[in-house]
Amino acid sequence: MGELPGIMAGEVERVATGFEYTEGPLWHPDGYWLFVDTRPNLVFKLVPGGTPEVVRSDSGRTNGLTFDIEGRLLMCEGYGRRLSRMEPDGSITTVAGGFEGKRLNRPNDVVCRSDGAIYFTDPEPLVADADRELGSSMVFRVTPDGAIEAVVRDAPYPNGLAFSPDERTFYLINTSEPKRIRAYDVGADGALGAVRDFADVSGVPVPDGMTVDIDGRVYTNGPGGVLVFEPGGRCLGTIPVPELPTNVAFGGPGYGTMLIAAKTSVYSVRLETTGVVPPGALALMR
Repeated sequence: MGELPGIMAGEVERVATGFEYTEGPLWHPDGYWLFVDTRPNLVFKLVPGGTPEVVRSDSGRTNGLTFDIEGRLLMCEGYGRRLSRMEPDGSITTVAGGFEGKRLNRPNDVVCRSDGAIYFTDPEPLVADADRELGSSMVFRVTPDGAIEAVVRDAPYPNGLAFSPDERTFYLINTSEPKRIRAYDVGADGALGAVRDFADVSGVPVPDGMTVDIDGRVYTNGPGGVLVFEPGGRCLGTIPVPELPTNVAFGGPGYGTMLIAAKTSVYSVRLETTGVVPPGALALMR
């Protein structure tokens, strides 16, 4: 698998460095990136061309970020064992902290559907045996009315997740063996149906985050950079990155730039395509 001159419109550029383990890239329509440095428990804001600025400290080891349907920031707090939300006044509210009377495992990554439902992964392996309450890893959906439902129960280590542009397919990365990206059919009501293997990512040390573009291509972290898969699952090649990426997101003007979280640094690259705008970001544009 080679590089992707047909998809890349520019060179990969390091835009900030000096971190411990970056994650959760997200573009804010007001003109800046958000991302996290998980181990110091910090959430950063980065205006292109500027210097990263801390917008939340002591974040409970926040990992995945997205917006809810109203444009409020959602955060997966691994140590907090909850999905939280930042209110307009900066206060933090718990969106989901338990299921059937038991504490969540360690929420990892999150997406919002256009109907307002929120889907997030909750892997068990990083929780100490004595602290496990649910008994397995799960993927949860928070319905628009606030109810929490388990929609996947059989993935050993669910991690990154994304919807296809038409929201008819739900993609889920399993980080432990078997390392696969699964594709689920999505019903009109948001329920997950038939599942199939979409791509084998067994060659990736830690399969992690992913995103999609408007043409349905899937982007995820790989050993040499960002792997790009066509909608049918065939790998087209790799966007080369100097460090092992952890997660990726589209943003910038017209959503034609990709921000790549890669452990000690974050990188950006202009692409020939554009990303799918998160529903909550659309709310912020109005």
